[in-house]
Formats: sequence, structure tokens, C-alpha cells
Amino acid sequence: MGWLSTVLRNDRVVFTYLTINAVGWFFGVRYLLKRWRDDAEIKPVQPKTQYITQETEDALKLTTLDTLLNYYNYAIRETAAKIVCDRAANDKDTVERLLWGITRKDYEERTRNLRALAIITDSQSLERLHRWKAYAALVRSLELSLDPEQEKLDFDDWDEYNLRDMSEKLCLMFISQLINCCDGVDKLVKAKFVEKWLAKQNWGSTLEERQRNFALYVRSRNNQLNDIIAALRASRSGREALEKAGLMPPASPEDSGAEDGPPLVERFSVVLPTNVDVNNLGDYDPARLLFRSLENMQNAEDRQMRQRHREAMVLNDGTRPLNSSDIIQRNLGSPR
Repeated sequence: MGWLSTVLRNDRVVFTYLTINAVGWFFGVRYLLKRWRDDAEIKPVQPKTQYITQETEDALKLTTLDTLLNYYNYAIRETAAKIVCDRAANDKDTVERLLWGITRKDYEERTRNLRALAIITDSQSLERLHRWKAYAALVRSLELSLDPEQEKLDFDDWDEYNLRDMSEKLCLMFISQLINCCDGVDKLVKAKFVEKWLAKQNWGSTLEERQRNFALYVRSRNNQLNDIIAALRASRSGREALEKAGLMPPASPEDSGAEDGPPLVERFSVVLPTNVDVNNLGDYDPARLLFRSLENMQNAEDRQMRQRHREAMVLNDGTRPLNSSDIIQRNLGSPR
């Protein structure tokens, strides 16, 4: 035990031992206090996230939805309104009744049904209107909204679209969105949109004046009606309807083929060899392939331009009637 007494008489060893012991007690007590504090803390119960399933929506009765639509909480009212609109958009009888309503001669009744149809439809349910009966109802509604005292459309420095009746603008909005969503105007042409409404606009009294004002309108306007006209002109059936209505001059035989048309050849002649005979090119000839690629690029640019023109937002939560201030269209020059 002599070595132990020697060590205990060494002050540095005793001081080191006491320091280690104090540090150990400090951290040990601190750890125990932290554990005791964490165990004693009362943590709030986190709310469990719940989602409204389709079964829950279908189980809600009409009386319940009516109560929720008048609830003081805005989020609950908005959810209830969305459920009501989804039910209406998925109910065939409701859509049929609204389409029947927009063809009534009474202006107030027609406008109410148009606003209701605009409220219940969205980007997902809009495709259900892509059928001939819906296009025919929209064209009939436009036909009933014709203004017999419309001014002649011969000015290129102002756009009359903003001054049109709200029922007309709603119908044109539906048609423009349907063309954009479903990429086709065949059903619109079949519904005689050109003959029953577009040709009855005040383009002028003579054939030359009508064609000149129509061409001026296409060049100078930037609205949804012009987007519809552009889609009609890009379609074979639409162009034939415009020519038959006297709004466009008949196309020459050389212009009938989109692939071999001289106007497109002249536009891109700068990139073609000077000794190329377009009429005698084979299907896999390098010049023909180049010409096809240039044509595809042009068509893609036209589609993108029409897409940018058609973009719009309808801001309405269903708690008030739809009006023109709820429809916001993006200008062509604004950023995407």
C-alpha cells in the first residue's frame, strides 16, 4: 500500500482526479435533467390529416351540401361548392338541361344557363362538351345574340370584342377552349358556326368588301374570335366553309395541297437549291425532307401562337353570378 500513499500525497494527481470527477458529475446531472425535462413536457397532439374520398362526397346529401354552402368558414364553403359543381358536371341530365337552356330565346334565361355552365366546368370536365350537340347549342346561342345594328368591322385600330355582349363572349370562350383542349374544329364546322353566326357579322355589303374586312380583322385583332378563325383557316373543312360563306377567296389548285403549295415554297426558297423542281421530287428526296421539316416548324409555331392567345382564367368561387370581370385573358406580350 506504499504506492497508494505516495500517489495520494501527489497534489497533481489528486487535482486531476477531482477535476475529472466534477466534469463527469456535471455532464451526468445535465443529461439526467434534460431527460427529466423531455419526459415532463406535454406535447400538443398533432392533428391527423384527413382527405375527403369520393365515397364521402357521394354520401353527402343535398340538404347537407346546402348547409355547408352557407357555412361561415370560407374553406368549407369552397369545398362544398366544388363538390356541387363536380356533381353537376358529371350528371348528364344537368348538362343536357343547361345546353337546352342556352338555346332559349329569353335573354335572361339564356344568360343564367351560360353562367351556370361556365361555373361547373373546368379543365377536367370541359372535354365532356366536345360533342356535336354542345357545339350546336353554343352556335344557336350565338345566333340568338346577333346584333342587327352591329357596326361594320372595317377598323384596324380598335377591337370591338370587349364591347360584345357577355353571352356572346361566354360562347366564344367555350368554343375557343374546346378547340384548344380537343384540337379540332370539325364538330364546330358541322354545327354551321360559319354559316349561322360568323358570316352574319357586319363584314360589308359587297363580296369584295366582306373579304377585305375579314382579312383585315384576321391581321389586326388579338382576341378569342380571331383564335377561332385561325383554327378554321388551318382546317380543310373550316377553310371550305369560309370560302363558301364568301369570307375568303377560293383557293387556287396550287394552294390546295399544304405540302406542295407554291406560297410555302416561295417563303423558304432561300434555303432550297435553285435547280430544284418541287413537282418532281421523290418522297425521300433530301429537298422534299427539308421542305417537310420547315412546314412542320411553321405549323408548330402557329399552334403555339394560338395556344398563347387562348390562355385565360375564370375567377369565380360559385357564390356570385359570373361576369366579365371574372374572366382574365393573358395578353400576348405578357410573360408566361
